[in-house]
Amino acid sequence: MSKRLDLPRSMKRSFRFGFNSEAFGVLSERFARFLGTANFLVYMSGFVISWVLWNSLAPANLRFDDFPFIFLTLILSLQASYAAPLILLAQNRQTDRDRIQFAEDRARDERNLADTEYITREIASLRTALNDVATRDFIRGEIRDLLSEIKESNEKD
Repeated sequence: MSKRLDLPRSMKRSFRFGFNSEAFGVLSERFARFLGTANFLVYMSGFVISWVLWNSLAPANLRFDDFPFIFLTLILSLQASYAAPLILLAQNRQTDRDRIQFAEDRARDERNLADTEYITREIASLRTALNDVATRDFIRGEIRDLLSEIKESNEKD
């Protein structure tokens, strides 16, 4: 819908949160890459084990999340709910890069095929041209014939 210039602008201000989508994409790729490492598994396992041990073995007045560990479940659920979309975003960016790479590969392959076909045609034309060129054996035979004719003519004289 186009803006109408004959109408006054609305005086209400809107707060729009602006962010750089490229920077956010790079951040999501780094996060997704980190989630797939052994370090993440070790850190997360250490965190969960520490949490469970602290809240199971610490004195009752120092525990902050008793046995069903509801707060730990909430934290892990939040982490998973943010991790999944970030991983999908990173996968989408990788798919876009792959699509561009495939297009470039396809164009390069087409150029290589055209070059190969050109070279094949050139080699075929060279072979055809070489068939018309006198070979060494042919020239030797001709020279022998000429020498024998010269010898015969010298013997007659």
